Amino acid sequence: MLGFLLHKGEGRTNPNHVTGKPQKMTHLEIILFCCKALGVADGYATESALGLYTVNAIYGDTITMPCPLEVPDGLMFGKWKYEMPNGSPVFIAFRSSTKKNVQYDDVPDYKDRLSLSENYTLSIKNARISDEKRFVCMLVTEDDVSEEPTIVKVFKQPSQPEILHQANLLETEKLQMLGECVSRDSYPEGNVTWFKNGRVLQPLDDVVVINLQKIVDRTTGLFTMTSSLQYMPTKEDVNAKFSCIVTYYGPSGQKTMQSEPVVFDVHYPTEKVTIQVLPQSSTIKEGDNITLKCSGNGNPPPQEFLFYIPGETEGIRSSDTYVMTDVRRNATGEYKCSLTDKSMMDSTTITVHYLDLQLTPSGEVTKQIGEALPVSCTISSSRNATVFWIKDNTRMQTSPSFSSLQYQDAGNYVCETTLQEVEGLRKRQTLKLIVEGKPQIKMTKKTNTNKMSKTIICHVEGFPKPAVQWTVTGSGSILNKTEETKYVNGKFSSKIVIAPEENVTLTCIAENELERTVTSMNVSAINIPEYDEPEDRTDDNSEKVNDQAKLIVGIVVGLLLVALIAGVVYWLYVKKSNDAKGKSEKAAAQNFPSLPRQEKHSFFCYWCCGLYNLLLSCHPH
Repeated sequence: MLGFLLHKGEGRTNPNHVTGKPQKMTHLEIILFCCKALGVADGYATESALGLYTVNAIYGDTITMPCPLEVPDGLMFGKWKYEMPNGSPVFIAFRSSTKKNVQYDDVPDYKDRLSLSENYTLSIKNARISDEKRFVCMLVTEDDVSEEPTIVKVFKQPSQPEILHQANLLETEKLQMLGECVSRDSYPEGNVTWFKNGRVLQPLDDVVVINLQKIVDRTTGLFTMTSSLQYMPTKEDVNAKFSCIVTYYGPSGQKTMQSEPVVFDVHYPTEKVTIQVLPQSSTIKEGDNITLKCSGNGNPPPQEFLFYIPGETEGIRSSDTYVMTDVRRNATGEYKCSLTDKSMMDSTTITVHYLDLQLTPSGEVTKQIGEALPVSCTISSSRNATVFWIKDNTRMQTSPSFSSLQYQDAGNYVCETTLQEVEGLRKRQTLKLIVEGKPQIKMTKKTNTNKMSKTIICHVEGFPKPAVQWTVTGSGSILNKTEETKYVNGKFSSKIVIAPEENVTLTCIAENELERTVTSMNVSAINIPEYDEPEDRTDDNSEKVNDQAKLIVGIVVGLLLVALIAGVVYWLYVKKSNDAKGKSEKAAAQNFPSLPRQEKHSFFCYWCCGLYNLLLSCHPH
């Protein structure tokens, strides 16, 4: 080794090396150079304690190491070496300051990878983990050998972590392998942490078990980190997001990289059974279709259930639904469903609302005028129902009642009922009432204001509507065609205007399907005055006239009773006065046996006088 250094030293003196004339180094210089080459110079420990120049490199990139020394005057050459783990040096590059030539030592690890610039900056292409060494820059003059070490650190970012060997599903209350988080090709080695929903999973006996393995590739020196997670899930882990993060070091410090989150299918047993009625309506009515749906809160949910129907002792095995179509009121009751092993059960009550309406009579009914017709509308329902009547599309205030049918009672009647709480539950029935009657005629006449004609009116009642004809007996001209009023409530009138030259007889003939009715009226000649009969009054007016007649009769009867009482009182008063005349009058009475007859006559006279006086008191004028 010493001979090698001497040989090398002969060619390293700055001026003679350029000219090719070697100059021998002194023994002291040789010893100093050897000590520095071996890294055992006196100042090494102190230099290490004060800190070393460090170059951080990325794996695969070019390592650039400037020489930390200033180039001195009289420099002969510069060299680069690295130190083996045992401290022995390995020279790798040489550059003469005079000849400007560069020589690279035959070191296999650095073949075709080195480059030494004029300022003695060493570059190493395609950085490897094995390049992480202590390199030393040496600058040699005739008088001194200077060295300065550089520490090379190589970093390699790992691949993004991914969760492999994932479990197909997780079962509650069971510790099982969830998966492995793998991150490859890292340098230096990293660390792996598991997360659930963004929170760190800490190891816990028999619940969270984490095992981390770090494997180094002997060829590349890169690390692969594999962290396995065993986990005991609960129901709360449904839709939980599991992920892992690798922590590694780069040239700028500590960094992290996260995996894609993974959601696992968590299976757990059913703890509760629920029954539902579909569609979810507050009311169900007859004729509806309903579906019973049974569900369990387990995962996966149960696929089969037992349905219990009112009146059935055994459950009906079905899928998670049971359909009932066109339900009737007898479907009201409690419905249940359970798991097939009958371990869990739920129930619900269904009320099928109904509404029945019976109208008596109904349909088309024909009655005669004056007859009675009892009508009833009977309701049967699951709740209180609202009933109302409609006649000819107009709502009635009260229910119809027919003790004596009139023509105006005819029409189309509808009895309708609804359950307000149940949408769509409505019933109705109709009654078409026809009131028939034979034709009835009343004739009236009056002289027109011009005194030149008379109007004869034939008032007709009946249903079906009677046809009216007129006939005239005698001479006289009919001044207009027959006119008829509107047929309303079985009544109408037909009239003609006539100018009779002599007394005539007019005949009104009314005929319908029930009967033919004929009525005649004598009409005097136009020049003969006669009493005009008033036109037929309306029913309301007739009722008013009847009421007035009744009132007059009552007043007359009352007056007669008062007069009778007044006459009796007056007679008793006179009789008492006559008793005071004495016996002479008695004798006279015996001589005139006809006196009692006269007294009877006097009583009648007194009664008449009393009545007359009463009437005078009522009508003094």
